[in-house]
Amino acid sequence: MNLATLKFTVPGAPIGAPRMTQRDRWAKRPCVLRYWAWKDSVRAVVSNHDLPDADSIVRLSWTAYFEPPPSWSKKRRAAAMGTIHRSKPDRDNIDKAILDTLFEQDSGIAAGTIQKLWGEPARLEVVIEAYEAQN
Repeated sequence: MNLATLKFTVPGAPIGAPRMTQRDRWAKRPCVLRYWAWKDSVRAVVSNHDLPDADSIVRLSWTAYFEPPPSWSKKRRAAAMGTIHRSKPDRDNIDKAILDTLFEQDSGIAAGTIQKLWGEPARLEVVIEAYEAQN
C-alpha cells in the first residue's frame, strides 16, 4: 500500500480546546468564541484539500509556532526562535482541538509527532500520512 502525504499550514496561533459546559450553548464565553473562530479558520484551510478518512491515517503530526511576547527584548526573542514553547496552551488541548476540528471520529488516529516551538509568524503546520485510496 502506498502512503500519501498531505501538508497544510493554518496561520495564527493555535488554540487549545477549552473545557465546555452546557452553559456555553447560550452564555458564550470569550474563550469558547475564540475556539470556534479558530476551528472555522482551520476548516477554511482544509477545504482546499482532500482530507483522508480517519481510519486510513497512519500518522498525523503537527508543529505549533508561537510568537514571543512583545515585552521580550530583541535579544531574548531571537534566542527563543526554534526552541521549545513550554507555556499554555497545553499540547494535549491543541491536539484535541485539531482532531475534533478535522474528524468526527478520531479514535483511529494513533500515531504522530507533536511539537510546540517559538517562531514567527504564529502558525500551525500539519502533516498527515495516510494510505492512498484503492480504485
